[in-house]
Amino acid sequence: MATVMQKIKDIEDEMARTQKNKATANHLGLLKAKLAKLRRDLLTPTSKGGGGAGEGFDVTKSGDARVGLVGFPSVGKSTLLNKLTGTFSEVASYEFTTLTCIPGVIMYRGAKIQAIYNACNLDYLSILELCCDALTLAISDGTSHFVNLFGSCWTYQVISTARTCNCILIVLDAIKPITHKRLIEKELEGFGIRLNKEPPNLSFRKKEKGGINLTSTVANTHLDLDTVKAICSEYRIHNADITLRFDATADDLIDVIEGSRVYMPCIYVINKIDQITLEELEILDKLPHYCPISAHLEWNLDGLLEKVWEYLNLTRIYTKPKGLNPDYNDPVILSSRRRTVEDFCERIHKDMVKQFKNALVWGSSVKHKPQRVGKEHELEDEDVVQIIKKI
Repeated sequence: MATVMQKIKDIEDEMARTQKNKATANHLGLLKAKLAKLRRDLLTPTSKGGGGAGEGFDVTKSGDARVGLVGFPSVGKSTLLNKLTGTFSEVASYEFTTLTCIPGVIMYRGAKIQAIYNACNLDYLSILELCCDALTLAISDGTSHFVNLFGSCWTYQVISTARTCNCILIVLDAIKPITHKRLIEKELEGFGIRLNKEPPNLSFRKKEKGGINLTSTVANTHLDLDTVKAICSEYRIHNADITLRFDATADDLIDVIEGSRVYMPCIYVINKIDQITLEELEILDKLPHYCPISAHLEWNLDGLLEKVWEYLNLTRIYTKPKGLNPDYNDPVILSSRRRTVEDFCERIHKDMVKQFKNALVWGSSVKHKPQRVGKEHELEDEDVVQIIKKI
């Protein structure tokens, strides 16, 4: 572990010393590829060493979506979790009050949203960041007691929990520096979590021979053939077809080659706005993806839930048994990316697709009410569906 941490620190120092220009583009691309590989090794759990799994970090995923709360100590994560879910999480005026992963359930618009406060996801990391500029070096040099306390796979477990979320809430203190936002973003980005981003619009296909072939449909200002070859050589890839459909960077190419990046929406929850002036609140209002609240006074919690629902982009589908009224109390919740009638059937029971004949749909996704559709039909929010099975 210490060796990997030291290598990461050395590469980051070298990247900081290197000037960014066309002459150093290949070298920087190579360093970024090496850094991505080392961070991937850091996330891979090993079977060596003593200590079992970290207690309190493995939380079974439940509900229709999962939201993770991350942030520095004493920014109000426990208070916010208590107010939103009714789950008890100890609240105190001192830092590091909560030492385990606390789950809760938010009932909103018929959906069950699991909220997870992963206490040590950033609490312990953040205190090290404040004490030492090099967080990774601090972990390897002088904080082995944290690893021993939570098990040898501590880092892997807490980051793995964050990667399974459908949305991240970064809780920030309104009276503390906004630089905390950048530190948290850097930490999550370093472990392959991409916030408020879409997957890069480029194709990467390995082949048996022919070398590296780079084509582009737009003008490129960040990548050229030499830089692409340098990055691919670090991954021992010598034959591949790469097509760029936008002005991609070296980081975009590395993300596609790694293939383990997680893209998820993120909301910056600015807590304790009751302790700042109106002028300061107007300045914070310029932040994108931001929601001001006061968890203690329960200010704008409804606005936060509305924004979470918007970012999760869930679809509610109501069932209608034959000859009965639709059931509006218990909707079937689908993801916006998988909301066909077939997905709806599989959400109810995996064998329903085998018995499926067609479906009657009422709602905004059809012209007629009802309209007979097949299993490829895409549903819209608050559609009513009646499944007709084969005889």
